[in-house]
Amino acid sequence: MNNKKKVLIIGAGMAGSDAAYFLAENGVEVVLAECKKLKKGPAQSLQTFGELVCTNSLKSMDPNSGHGLLKTEMDKLGSLVLKAGRKNAVPAGSALAVDRVAFSKEISVVLETHQNITVVHEDVTDPILLATKHECEYTIVATGPLTTDNLSKWIKDIITGEDLHFYDAIAPIVDADSLDLEKLYFKDRYEDVEEDKIPDYLNAPLNQEEYENFVAELIKADKVPAASFEDANYFESCLPVDLMAQRGVDTLRFSCMKPVGLEDAEGKRAYAVVQLRRENLAGEAYNLVGFQNRLTYKEQVRVFQMIPGFEQASFPHLGSVHRNTFLNARKLLNEDMSSREFPRLYFAGQITGVEGYTESAAMGLYVATQVLRKINGKESISFPKDTALGALVNYIMTNEKPRPSNINFGLLPPVTLERHQRRDRKNRKKIKKEIAATRARESFDAFFNEGLF
Repeated sequence: MNNKKKVLIIGAGMAGSDAAYFLAENGVEVVLAECKKLKKGPAQSLQTFGELVCTNSLKSMDPNSGHGLLKTEMDKLGSLVLKAGRKNAVPAGSALAVDRVAFSKEISVVLETHQNITVVHEDVTDPILLATKHECEYTIVATGPLTTDNLSKWIKDIITGEDLHFYDAIAPIVDADSLDLEKLYFKDRYEDVEEDKIPDYLNAPLNQEEYENFVAELIKADKVPAASFEDANYFESCLPVDLMAQRGVDTLRFSCMKPVGLEDAEGKRAYAVVQLRRENLAGEAYNLVGFQNRLTYKEQVRVFQMIPGFEQASFPHLGSVHRNTFLNARKLLNEDMSSREFPRLYFAGQITGVEGYTESAAMGLYVATQVLRKINGKESISFPKDTALGALVNYIMTNEKPRPSNINFGLLPPVTLERHQRRDRKNRKKIKKEIAATRARESFDAFFNEGLF
């Protein structure tokens, strides 16, 4: 193995952190460039690496779910994001949610003290010039949704030649001590309350009148307008709650405020429910699940204090809208995520056209394996399309119209059911997922054991 070639990685978010750690652990010298200590982005609040800006959840750990399947593959590749996530986990049912401050600090300490990683604090304006400066043969751009204006301009001028932005939104966080717990109750969706165990989610029930008044105020509340030159193209599964409210009075009641599975201790189901998820182990703050929004700060406080139990609520962090960045991978990149025009320049993470923390980290690992193969004198390799990682790559490389996607079973090849399985209508969907997950795990294991690197 010839691991003397250096790799420049720009961005220390999910993708950049996992890519840097993977390569460093495999003996590659890494220069990790991050500009947060010089200038934080509008959605950032920490100076440490691996910051989770939208939510503190890394999604499901269920091995038969799309996210659980992807985590299985990431664990095989030694994901730092998952290691730090488990070490700094907070209760969230079957999901992996983290104390985002401790999680970010953990990632920073590991990367900054690694013998094969050199951290440079720089607002990158030209990746190729920076790679030359640090004598790096390969470059990975992993700047994700918070790519700086300078680097966005370079990508647009040199790589894309077109606009590469869409919008995302952040949910607010509420101070636990400011809530009236007499009006709230703990309950995890669909799960029975176990004796001596406090459920992971706190719930605020609304009756029909409270719900309809709340929706009306969401719609008429003052919003932060997008700049005149920007086209607000939102990711469909992360829409601002106020935008969803405009689609119809019942839209929220069938999405983020769905009461199903959240009956109270007496078995009563509310008309609608606001779910809160812990931000840290101490339970000092809660994230309003699904409540990313475009409201002005003043209006957020006014409208969210209409929620039962929130009358005196205070918010350490309010919601906001921020610009995301991604490019047309199918048009501009090779399957290993290298630029067609600059073969030693790679893109990783959300900027390639995936959505979500876990997906971004996974793409960082995917690109890092491809770069390591090149360093070791091997050609790039296609991941099996029936694996989670292979399905993600296949999606962004074949989708006619670029649209970021989370991992889901719809991206994997279909499975064939036996006649008796098809007849089991009640469990047919579950059976399909179990078969697809088993097939994916077996496929990835065989692929990995053949000698991926």
